[in-house]
Amino acid sequence: MIAGSLSRSCPVCGEAGSTALFTKATLRLVRCRGCGMIYADPIGEELANGEYYDRLANPFYLSPAKLAGDYSPVRFERERKLFRRFHPGGRVLDVGCSTGGFLHQLQRQLGTGAKVLGIDVSGPALDHAEGNGIPVLRQPFLTAEFTGEAFSSVTFWAVMEHLANPREFLSKAASILKPRGLCFILVPNFQSLAVRLLGSKYRYIFPQHINYFTPATLRGLVATEPRFRIVHLGSTHFNPLVIWQDWKGRGDFVADQDRAELLRRTTAYKQNPMLKPVRLGLQATEWVLGGLRLADNLVVVLEKM
Repeated sequence: MIAGSLSRSCPVCGEAGSTALFTKATLRLVRCRGCGMIYADPIGEELANGEYYDRLANPFYLSPAKLAGDYSPVRFERERKLFRRFHPGGRVLDVGCSTGGFLHQLQRQLGTGAKVLGIDVSGPALDHAEGNGIPVLRQPFLTAEFTGEAFSSVTFWAVMEHLANPREFLSKAASILKPRGLCFILVPNFQSLAVRLLGSKYRYIFPQHINYFTPATLRGLVATEPRFRIVHLGSTHFNPLVIWQDWKGRGDFVADQDRAELLRRTTAYKQNPMLKPVRLGLQATEWVLGGLRLADNLVVVLEKM
């Protein structure tokens, strides 16, 4: 095993046995022999303890391109629509809130009186969130002690794929939610059209992503927490620019600044009124892919029983 790395069992079922799937530079993916979950093994220690994300903040999370994308009105558009569809009102916790883009947009929708809280381990990113009026906790979610009323909703937007122990995060979420409270989870879809076309060349198969979910294995993760039941499972997002760029590329890891720049460009396209016909076409394509569970991400809404 590489120095500074940790071997791991399946993050869903705990099975130690696995079969090698493929290697992409420093990333080695395996498939669990028990439940079929695909995950990285081994992983770097700094990914397991969160130190990596504190170090990443200044070159990536706080880059002008990334902030422009995260704080754009069209960013988190799908997540907010889904959230408003199910959220009953009440206190909201965003786990892995980073620079606070989602909560910022949510406050704009719900008003400044909205009861929101973000939590993360990336200090510089949280500085930015606080600077935009978002209350935050600067500590690991699993060891945090939450005061006040229980939460009505807990969100994990693009978080579970980064976690060495997603089952513990799911259990913690259940413990801090009110009865009939909701947990929202969004993760990349390993059965998406993009993955089917690109395989290991897909840019989101990279070291920071250590868990790779399909609809079946996402259901398997949820099944490990008996206090939750699924009220919605779907597939969302589609970005043909990513497919085109990665198709032309050599399959190397895409630099953080390049990913941030593509986010900025995509955001600009979404806000350009001249491109409305193109957007309508892409929305139709995304709707079809979502129905087939082939869109870029999977999203699940859980209710605490």
